[in-house]
Amino acid sequence: MFIKRFILTLLLFFSFFLNAQLTSEWGSSKIINEMKKLNTVGSVLYIAAHPDDENTRLLAYLANEKHYRTGYLSLTRGDGGQNLIGKEQGEALGLIRTQELLAARRTDGAEQFFTRAKDFGFSKNPEETLTIWDKEQILADVVLTIRRFKPDVIICRFPTTGEGGHGHHTASAILAMEAFDAAADPTRFPEQLKETEVWQAKRILWNTFNFGGNNTTSPNQLKVDVGGFNPLLGLSYGEMAAMSRTMHKSQGFGTAMQRGENIEYFKFLKGEKLKNNLLEGVNTSWSRIANTTTLQTLLDRLESEFQPQHPEKSVKTLVEIYTSLLKLEEKDSYTAYWKTLKIKECKNLILACGGIWLEATADDYRTQPIGAFDVTTQVILRAPISVVVKSLNTLTNTPLIQNQPLINKTTSIKTADSYRIYSDPYWLREPVKNEIYTVKDSRLIGIPQDTVVDVETITLTIENVDLTYYIPIDYKYTDPIKGEVHRPLEVLPPVTINLSDKVLTFSGSEAKEISFTVTANQDKIDGNISIKAPEGWTITIPDPAVKLDKKGDEQLVKAKVSPSENGKDGMLEASVNIDGETYNKSITRIEYDHIPYQFFLSDANAKLVSLDLKKTNTKIGYIPGAGDDVATCLQQIGYDVTLLTNDLLDKEDLSVYSSIITGIRAYNVDKRLPLHYQKLMEYVKNGGNLIVQYNTNNRIAPLKGDIGPYPFVISRDRVTDETAKVKFTNPKHVVLNYPNIITEQDFDGWIQERGIYFADDTSKEYESILSMNDKGEKPNEGSLIIGKYGKGNFVYTGLVFFRELPAGVPGAYRLFVNLLSLPQNK
Repeated sequence: MFIKRFILTLLLFFSFFLNAQLTSEWGSSKIINEMKKLNTVGSVLYIAAHPDDENTRLLAYLANEKHYRTGYLSLTRGDGGQNLIGKEQGEALGLIRTQELLAARRTDGAEQFFTRAKDFGFSKNPEETLTIWDKEQILADVVLTIRRFKPDVIICRFPTTGEGGHGHHTASAILAMEAFDAAADPTRFPEQLKETEVWQAKRILWNTFNFGGNNTTSPNQLKVDVGGFNPLLGLSYGEMAAMSRTMHKSQGFGTAMQRGENIEYFKFLKGEKLKNNLLEGVNTSWSRIANTTTLQTLLDRLESEFQPQHPEKSVKTLVEIYTSLLKLEEKDSYTAYWKTLKIKECKNLILACGGIWLEATADDYRTQPIGAFDVTTQVILRAPISVVVKSLNTLTNTPLIQNQPLINKTTSIKTADSYRIYSDPYWLREPVKNEIYTVKDSRLIGIPQDTVVDVETITLTIENVDLTYYIPIDYKYTDPIKGEVHRPLEVLPPVTINLSDKVLTFSGSEAKEISFTVTANQDKIDGNISIKAPEGWTITIPDPAVKLDKKGDEQLVKAKVSPSENGKDGMLEASVNIDGETYNKSITRIEYDHIPYQFFLSDANAKLVSLDLKKTNTKIGYIPGAGDDVATCLQQIGYDVTLLTNDLLDKEDLSVYSSIITGIRAYNVDKRLPLHYQKLMEYVKNGGNLIVQYNTNNRIAPLKGDIGPYPFVISRDRVTDETAKVKFTNPKHVVLNYPNIITEQDFDGWIQERGIYFADDTSKEYESILSMNDKGEKPNEGSLIIGKYGKGNFVYTGLVFFRELPAGVPGAYRLFVNLLSLPQNK
């Protein structure tokens, strides 16, 4: 079992994890494209910092026009950014963006890799970035990917000199430059040489750019037209790139199709110089590998004799190519590398040309560690060739009949039994240390995802040669709207516990109810829920017994939580005890149509926060934006919150609300919101408070109209240091004094950053309240501005309340409550 899982891990790294549904649906044009790839042995690795940094047009060109093995190494998974399609932040957002990158790569034909670096948010310089991450650890990951991938050429998206803006961007180039040399040095990270070898790329280049008002291209740079049309795929590389980039939906990167000439520019950085093309001086034919004359003859024959109407006639030649590859003598690691990759490519082409469908589906999407589950394997031969199933579980030497499904059912498939592990994302299984994900199994470092579920193994005899395939097992069902839907298998604990709240805030001594949803992931659950709380807090569980008969059953357990008299905050921890075993994981599920179904496990706990808080004006309206939990947090501390849809904004008498808040990026994502401008201004004029949380104003999310009663500009200014000193520029302003006295201590414990997209060029009617800045920068007073208008007040704030309130930061609550309590003007 362990050996099989190791094979699977390697398959995942090399991005040849067999998806038989895809391979068997290749049309002849796709097959021809893949044949050309089989006949090419060059490789290019693109390196940048985040999901969306990659040049999808160039990747599509390299993978499908030049047929190079093409990879994108993103230092991070984008978990520190914002989310335009939902409320997920942090690790959940990183999981979404990981899958968006994989969806993009399935579109443009490249492969995807990562380092262990956690995206901790915007960074203004590489020195900060590489200090927070620990430069040496992330450099090791870049070196490891280069040594495994063995690129002929490395391309950076950004320069080392800062024109990329973001500190992560510049850091990615610095690391790439150092890794170019370090990967070839056996004294650097020698522990990696137990599984791989040193590697020296031919050269490293910078893919210069002209965007964001920064043109780094010049006429003397190498120019490559990547705007060509691929007649086999029916798409230009600009079209393919747009489809790929549009997969970054959580960032709002839907992109228009581009057709026609498109020039990319490249600046030489290090290595062997070039004049005419990216892989100049690199032999990308099989002649670079010894004793491949016969193989080359077969490959040339494969392309010249291919019949689009009868791809099955190429199976015989493909099997000969496969046999020739098997016989290829591994005189060096480089030969072994290409041999392994091309064998997998060849085997996939045999399936495609033979019209062979392989599928393995489980009877349920949930199972447990060291547990067996039922699997149905379906094999269909749709071409007039001879194929025999040599082995599939207990089935042996069974000829396939054309277009007649062979169905095999077994219960022998198991989850990995060599160690106890669940199938949530590998980088989230251990606590993050110093903004670097902890990955205990070094073989997983760099790969986009792994699995702990065994694969179904089948051996087919084709042209008297045995070929073994590892079929990924998933679960499928039929949705009345979407049709056939596939979802990954989930290896879960026997029960999971989801808490109704991840943060419980108390502004008095009154007890609060918290609910625990216990879900059975196997039959016959009989146990008790137990809850630990910090010293001084009181937990009362009327009925702790948990009894669930069937997998999928749920039970709601309620408890009362009374705050501590000493006001000390802490963590509430929940678990279920079954037969002496303790299970304490909650599950977060993520479902969007453009990516596969995802989940991750985390400890079943909640932060308990006791607030010294006074409130007034508790009836408020909340206009949803791009997705945040601010409204829920305000409800928890006693506010009566109404979500104001466009329909309500059209019809509702807004005067019933003492304050109205707009969610983050509301003016960016709600096209109708500007239509309510006059009504909202009348609301303020008549005595209401309108609090606008951050918006952006750029080419991706431009503002379509005014926001406030007086002019101001939304800038890109921000303070990324969450510990930056905050000064009160207007200490006597009511917002700092009523109903809660705000002090500098209220800015202790903030997470990730102070604020983003500050106000600038503000009209004289606005008052600035706070001043803050990152190290080495001028003080910025745009994080919170307040303007009196008639009897009411307009507020714009870039302070990241959407992060701080869900994290239970007391001072953020106190300041936000004061914003809601601004008194009417006389």
